[in-house]
Amino acid sequence: MKRTTTTATVPKTTTLSSDRRVLILVDESNITSAAKGAGRKLDWEKLREHLAAGREVVEMVVYAGLPPAMPEWQAERDRKNKFLHWLRLHGFLVVTKDGSPADGEHYKANVDVLMAIDAMELSMEMRPDVVVLVTGDTDFAHLALQLRRRGIRVEVAATAATLGAGLRTAANACLDLGPMLEEFDVLG
Repeated sequence: MKRTTTTATVPKTTTLSSDRRVLILVDESNITSAAKGAGRKLDWEKLREHLAAGREVVEMVVYAGLPPAMPEWQAERDRKNKFLHWLRLHGFLVVTKDGSPADGEHYKANVDVLMAIDAMELSMEMRPDVVVLVTGDTDFAHLALQLRRRGIRVEVAATAATLGAGLRTAANACLDLGPMLEEFDVLG
């Protein structure tokens, strides 16, 4: 009698770890852009709860670029600082970087290097079981691999449209934030 076996494959994008301690690192401009692209207001407290998935959040760090410290950007800078103050009041750790003008309407404040350095340092100091990278930016693929080499599970949370292939394959698991964003209030 011939015996056959089959194996089921669990899709990488739906498996979350049940490990206890989680460190969440957020590229604010990336997730804010994804929410705006979906026509939704981002609910930061619900995002934290969703990413925690019943686990202990050691820390949720939000990396945000600020408009340039120039008179023509002051009104937008004040609005951004008010938002960042709200995040701090609600238990988020906020790391900022001053931007520089890119053109008359936009500014550039790349926080990727800050986020990568902190990811390594905080992971070694806080010893989380899981690091969740809230970004779809493929530039973080090497970071994901470095964390995994140190025995830390890496989960990436992004919308399917913004998740780069290199980051998807570097992480242990990926979470599509698209369905969660659909539950948030519509942009007015």
